[in-house]
Amino acid sequence: MFNKMRREEKMMTKEEAEKNLKEADYGILALLQDNGYPYGVPLNFAYADGVIYFHGAKEGTKNRSIDANSKTSFTIVNYYNILGNKFDTEYDSVIAFGKCSEIFDEEKLEGLKEMLKKYSNEFMESGMKYIKASGDKTSVFKLEIEHITGKIGR
Repeated sequence: MFNKMRREEKMMTKEEAEKNLKEADYGILALLQDNGYPYGVPLNFAYADGVIYFHGAKEGTKNRSIDANSKTSFTIVNYYNILGNKFDTEYDSVIAFGKCSEIFDEEKLEGLKEMLKKYSNEFMESGMKYIKASGDKTSVFKLEIEHITGKIGR
């Protein structure tokens, strides 16, 4: 179903790919819009137990695209170094494939907590108050990973 990586000698282990997902500050979610055009949206996210969590507005292109087609890919580049004199780049990158869905209730709260732990861990108490006050104004999604590849370019 998924293509094999052409340069297998550069392939990360699954554990390395997951570590990079946990450490990356942002990623790009790739969706197919209902008009047939691809849509790549950069966003903050949290990764836990084979799931990528992210949030957004209650309506918009991202929401409509996920409703129309839940299949997606998610890309991060966790490290890069331009080697101008060698006309090359060093990098660590990961692409995850799976299906997205909006989540609700306890699962929604868990996704928001994962994001809070990642980006604002030192403010958990005030962050939980913020979530309780504004959680109804946001949508939370999960991407359940079906396939993941990571690549080390060195």
